[in-house]
Amino acid sequence: MRVTRRGLQLALGSLWLLDAALQFQPYMFTHAFARDVILPTGNGQPAIVAIPVHFAGHLIVAHPAASNTVFALVQLALAVGLFLRRTNQVALFASIGWSAAVWWLGEGMGGLASGHAMLLTGAPGAVLLYAFVAVAAIPRNTVDGRGEAPSSSAVVGWVATWTAGALLQVLPGQNRGKDLAGAFRNNAANLPGWLADLTRSIAGNIDNHAAFVVALTLVAVLITASALVPGISRTASATAGSALAVGFWIFGQGFGLVLSGQSTDPNSGPLLVLLALATAASVSRKSSVAVAAPYPAVTTRGQLPAVMAMT
Repeated sequence: MRVTRRGLQLALGSLWLLDAALQFQPYMFTHAFARDVILPTGNGQPAIVAIPVHFAGHLIVAHPAASNTVFALVQLALAVGLFLRRTNQVALFASIGWSAAVWWLGEGMGGLASGHAMLLTGAPGAVLLYAFVAVAAIPRNTVDGRGEAPSSSAVVGWVATWTAGALLQVLPGQNRGKDLAGAFRNNAANLPGWLADLTRSIAGNIDNHAAFVVALTLVAVLITASALVPGISRTASATAGSALAVGFWIFGQGFGLVLSGQSTDPNSGPLLVLLALATAASVSRKSSVAVAAPYPAVTTRGQLPAVMAMT
């Protein structure tokens, strides 16, 4: 499968469309959305995170219906803009700006500053990954990026994400078996019965075993290191990271709670898989030019390309 910048744009547009649909849920138009979803993300965080989050949350509480209508329409506009060839570049830059704002004011920077965030449960925040994908999908040599491989910025985002994941995993409060087990048990309440039982069984098996934390940390380090080497090594990094991301999404994020009526996005699992695809297919700036224009162009009617003229 060939991954192109245009393909990333369409995938990102589909995710924004999903987010818009989730934002139109009845719950989002109530005071509870800001009170129970937005405001808690600032709790226990430094002032640089907590103050803006609480300010934004109180504004939404004061005008829940109007605020949420704006949020939903913005995300719908981003989706439409990415689907259309003529507006895709504007929509990509708008996606980056909107993602940054939502990550700070809506997700509390993914909880990174709280010291209690893990890749398993959604760090570094889904909307930050939206921004990483958008940067990798910006066209360079064509109008919409059709035929262009993703830029090497995808690798930067991938490495940054897994480096942060390894560092977060060794912080106090989440570097013991029972810390991970607690995350699994909390998520089990959001899963169907048979899957909840399996999740609790996993939690029981790692409850008092720090080796699982060590293994998870080492795997994150290996995924980071192997992504730095182009070719098979980077592909292996993307493959392993995608497999872990799917596991995180199921057992740590409850499929993003998309059917709960209170979810604003599918959480980080699907975004990590999309970023993995972009990483595996990414090329340097010089290579990107070659991918976009592999053959010499015929500039005059009847003129043969240089390659043919040499035969």
